[in-house]
Amino acid sequence: MVPDTSNLDPVVLELGHLFADAGYELSLVGGPVRDLFLGRISPDLDFTTNATPDEILAVAKKWADSHWEMGRAFGTIGFRKRNRNKDVLLIEVTTYRAEAYDPDSRKPQVAFGASLEDDLQRRDFSVNAMALRLPGLELVDPYGGAADLAAGVLRTPGTPQQSFSDDPLRMMRAARFASQLGFDVHPDVRQAMTGMAERISIISAERVRDELVKLICGAHPRAGIDLLVETGLADLVLPEVPALKLETDEHHRHKDVYQHSLQVLEQAAALETGPDGPVPGPDFVLRFAALMHDVGKPKTRRFEPGGAVSFRHHDLAGAKLTAKRMKALRFDNDSIKAVARLVELHMRFYGYGDAGWTDSAVRRYVTDAGPVLERLHRLTRSDVTTRNQRKADRLSFAYDDLEERIAVLAEQEELDSIRPDLDGAAIMELLGLKPGPVVGRAYKHLLELRMDQGPLDHADAVAALQSWWAEQPESAPPVETADSPAPSTDNP
Repeated sequence: MVPDTSNLDPVVLELGHLFADAGYELSLVGGPVRDLFLGRISPDLDFTTNATPDEILAVAKKWADSHWEMGRAFGTIGFRKRNRNKDVLLIEVTTYRAEAYDPDSRKPQVAFGASLEDDLQRRDFSVNAMALRLPGLELVDPYGGAADLAAGVLRTPGTPQQSFSDDPLRMMRAARFASQLGFDVHPDVRQAMTGMAERISIISAERVRDELVKLICGAHPRAGIDLLVETGLADLVLPEVPALKLETDEHHRHKDVYQHSLQVLEQAAALETGPDGPVPGPDFVLRFAALMHDVGKPKTRRFEPGGAVSFRHHDLAGAKLTAKRMKALRFDNDSIKAVARLVELHMRFYGYGDAGWTDSAVRRYVTDAGPVLERLHRLTRSDVTTRNQRKADRLSFAYDDLEERIAVLAEQEELDSIRPDLDGAAIMELLGLKPGPVVGRAYKHLLELRMDQGPLDHADAVAALQSWWAEQPESAPPVETADSPAPSTDNP
């Protein structure tokens, strides 16, 4: 197995000649080399060299379009360079390193290395411990990375215990690469991950989050999640997921919630669209909601007198658990809100096929989903994992009908941005009010009318507002009592 260097951007060779002419070594290293074997083009280019950061700048600063030095403490200088197609390439050049972690520290202690081979030894996995010497394109593969790529296996250059001790985040990366590449991990790696899982606790939530996002967005997310669960890492970084492994009762009165959730994740990913569609894949929000949609079931499980198992309000409980976990992992507020909303709404559709919905109920469904409606469509469809084909067909036909009704109503009105027929300013003007809670109550009343009846013309909306106002205690004039002071009869 050899790398296909025909896809290598000419900028790579340009930089190689620059360093060679200046008397320094330079090699393309890590992911970009791995991707050459896989026939993929890496969006970022990583290089390693025996030049120091100051020397790196001296060689390439004028050649690049711009540069940054945020990684200087770790020996890394970054560059931006437009290629012949005017595409912007992100380039990082790092001095040979030999780094280790203090056992109790989240930050690496950086020491510069003396050779390319030393630098490759400190890398996470053998498939990422290959390099191309530049400009001659000589492959350097001291740890059998090419063979591991061909075999589809993840191994560490040294012992996995030493590798994970140096950087515990590499255990998360193993699961991420299992997802992205579809690779198995070597038994020694799996054993070390299981025995050393607790060390992930010294890694910052932000770094764990970033690896989790890449895992969820990989081509084989089920494999990555399974690895986290089987090694015990998920107990520490995503404990709600292994908790889905509810003990199976002898009568099999409920499905395996864990395996169901993984299947929903796969089915949701399969419903993502291309870049021009409503949910371009890979979509983290949809996928993570699919994985987490039933995490409220362990907390809400009840065995009913007749022998049935119920999970009442697991959607609401799951939304709260999901938001709490995402906050702990330092996700942004928009992502937390979107995923939690999907988990909360994933059961809303059930019963539609039996009872049917009024137009008002359809409007509420769309309004409550808001910007995640297209994802909700896909999550709800993905949640059907029954082997009963008649039941699956019935649910699918019912959701087809719901989507068609949404489309028909959308032609009549702007469903995705439903507002009352009178805004707050109009309400205050018509009722002679100042801003305050009464205006909010009036607004909410008109919104309810909008949901129930659809759009009203201006005159009908005004009449409805005035009718509502006449029933409110604030609209009545003050009532005089015996204690009220009599009007003054004095002349001014």
